[in-house]
Amino acid sequence: MSETVQEPTKVEESAESTPNTDQERSNTETLLVQEGDVAGDYLERLLDLLDYDGDIDLDVEAGRAVVSIDGGGDLEKLVGSRGQVLEALQELTRLAVQQDTGVRSRLMLDVAGWRAGRREELSDLGRTTAEEVLSSGEETRLRPMTPFERKIIHDAVAAVDGVHSESEGEEPNRKVVVYKSN
Repeated sequence: MSETVQEPTKVEESAESTPNTDQERSNTETLLVQEGDVAGDYLERLLDLLDYDGDIDLDVEAGRAVVSIDGGGDLEKLVGSRGQVLEALQELTRLAVQQDTGVRSRLMLDVAGWRAGRREELSDLGRTTAEEVLSSGEETRLRPMTPFERKIIHDAVAAVDGVHSESEGEEPNRKVVVYKSN
């Protein structure tokens, strides 16, 4: 099993959490790299226990640690139906990071490229739904989705002028509704 560590490029942060100094920015990057390292070690031990092959890639994107596992044929089992196993594994990995660092993690985990593929599917769904709502004028409710999925839909809808989206309902039945703007 090999582990590839990529040095963080530029960490993008939201306006409300933008560090004021170069020292704070450096501390943030250091913490994110540490999160990735802890997550990588945790996941490597898990893969060893399961006797699964996989390469672990660590990166920092958009102000969060990103860990990807690629390679082995057994990895699809770590994704599960509609990503449910992946979501649970991500939460367990975040807890392992929090236990080690003492800081709540926003780490993103991808296995076998599932999230990347899902992101593309959902972006297409969000865009086409927005275009349909724009032409018909009728609101559309999508099926319940995870927070990861809803965020991608909201971003895709926001890229289409004349429509907007909102989430409604309670987890795990929370869904996106797309409306024509006034």
